[in-house]
Formats: sequence, structure tokens, C-alpha cells
Amino acid sequence: MAATEKLILALDVAEHSHALKIVDNLKDYIGIFKVGLEVFTYSGPKIVEEIKNRGKKVFLDLKFHDIPNTVTKAAIAATRLGVYMFNIHTSGGLEMMKRCRDSVVELCLKENIERPKILGVTVLTSLSREILRDELGIQYSMKTHVRHLSALALKAGLDGVVTSAREAVTVREHCGKGFLIVTPGIRPSWTPPDDQKRTMTPKEAIRAGSDYLVMGRGILNHADPVKAIELINLEILAA
Repeated sequence: MAATEKLILALDVAEHSHALKIVDNLKDYIGIFKVGLEVFTYSGPKIVEEIKNRGKKVFLDLKFHDIPNTVTKAAIAATRLGVYMFNIHTSGGLEMMKRCRDSVVELCLKENIERPKILGVTVLTSLSREILRDELGIQYSMKTHVRHLSALALKAGLDGVVTSAREAVTVREHCGKGFLIVTPGIRPSWTPPDDQKRTMTPKEAIRAGSDYLVMGRGILNHADPVKAIELINLEILAA
């Protein structure tokens, strides 16, 4: 995979027109755009269609988490939208993940649709070890918990996981080379701290084993987003 294909730009904005303006301005430098809860709630499936119409891939980041039947139906809808990848919460359990994956495979074979990559969300990058223990009642270490959830995703047949780069080495060692690792919480040196706690630089994340880096504010808040992308790509190449 080329360095330029490893970067996913998060469209963490509300307005439909604003999101498409970002896509139009940066589509020559970015191959995959992430559509998350905010812009999807405002714009609906239309935003996905318009990004695809511009020849770009979509990572639908809605983190499906519900009973197996509901998640499966949502996964089928995402597949019919033609997204490149989408995610579900691993904490929904093995049955939920497996039924989701099997139903998507069956649909794609039946309707001759290209199968999207299905990723399992492990632990959000906004959560610390203390929150995991004191608020959620999970007594295992962060690495142990992420390793366990990643193993469940692998057992369910998912293509990979979304996890902090800080746990990427553990996931790679446990789940193998073919298992995708998509990492949010990527912060270049020029980016001020925010609500994400388990962060890494692009170079650190690639060296840790990440396949895709999800970035938003570090690029969009830069005075020159194109220059920011070029600097990030240099870091990826250096890794």
C-alpha cells in the first residue's frame, strides 16, 4: 500500500456543503474520506453518494452497536450504499459481529456487490485506563482488553479493527499481518491536545503497525491543509 493511500481524512463537520467543499479541495490528495456521526446525521446517505460520485472512497464511521438483528440490517444498508469500509463495536459480542459479517458476504455474493471491509471498534481513543477501570468496571489492562476484543473480531471474520496506535503492536502480534489496523488519535507535532488521550504521531503509528491513519483537525485546522497532508505523507514514508 502506497503512503498516500494510508491517510483517511475525517469530515468532522456538520454542514453538507462544508463537507463537500473539503472533499473538492482535497480530493487530489486524499483517497478515503471518513463520514462520521455528525455529518451523516445532518446529511444522511446523500453525503456518501456525493463523495463516491467524485471518485473517492468512503469510510462510514457510525460504530454500529445494538442487538445482532439491528446491526445486521444496518450493515446491509451500508453495504448497499457502496462504502469502502464501515465499523461496528466489538463490545456488541461475537454473535453480533459474525452475523453482521456473514450477512454482508451473503448479500454481496447474491447481488454482485463489492464487499466493504468491516472493522471492529475496540476501545475509543478518548478512554484512558482509569476510565476503563473506574467507570466501566473493566479490570484488565488496556492492552489486554484490546487484544481480547481484537481476537473476537478476528474470530468473527472481520477484516480488522479500529484501535489506538498504542495498542497496534499488540494487535499485530496477536492477529497477524493480514488483519487491518485503522488508527484514529493521530496527532502531528503541531497539533494542540484535545479530547483524545491515547495519541501518536503518524510516524510512530506506522512503525507500530497501523495500516490506515485517520486524521481530521490536524489537517483541517492547519493554515494550509495541502501542506499538512504533504508533511504527514513524508512522515509516513520516513516510517
